[in-house]
Amino acid sequence: MKHHLLHQLAALAVLAFSASLHAAAPFCGGLENAYGPYDYMDPDARQTKLPLVEQYHFTPNIENLVKGNSGAIGGELDYTLRAFPNHHRALSTLVKLALRDKTIKPAGAKYSVECYFDRAIRFKSNDAAVRTIYSNYLLKQGHTDKAIEQLGAAIELQPEDPTINYNIGLLYVQKKDYEQALIHAKKAYELGFPLPGLRNKLVEAGKWRE
Repeated sequence: MKHHLLHQLAALAVLAFSASLHAAAPFCGGLENAYGPYDYMDPDARQTKLPLVEQYHFTPNIENLVKGNSGAIGGELDYTLRAFPNHHRALSTLVKLALRDKTIKPAGAKYSVECYFDRAIRFKSNDAAVRTIYSNYLLKQGHTDKAIEQLGAAIELQPEDPTINYNIGLLYVQKKDYEQALIHAKKAYELGFPLPGLRNKLVEAGKWRE
């Protein structure tokens, strides 16, 4: 009897723990949409589906944070990112809007900025540009370790990208992880990255090696 009671209590504890994890994880909405979702990197979708979205919901005024066409800029970006969850320019614009307005959920947006990145990654986990844009947002929010994680994921997807290697090298310098910074600096310069800033930082720290 005692053994049976302990077994029941253990089972209840597992269920409670599982429920707490589920409650702690924010739900950023399903990806199903009346229009889409479509892949921003798909040439056919860009040609046949994207123009209609951008004509009304991602105009130059919206991208430049001037004004929306039919409401708040956040609402226009929400429409764009529900139709094209990995729309790179719309994600970059959302980041700029959130930073400008000093908020994690711009007016008119249905979700937080991090939720839109969650949705983009769920939709296209192999899109390195999404990871790079997200890293930039995380860095500006002061989350350097999380920014490195996203750039690390981007490098796994595109290891020969000089810009991603350069940027993660800068973050490793900031963390004073000079060995990792040097590895990515060498890679970036081997791949032809033109700016000397990362090399100069490593030279100043006495960590650059030819």
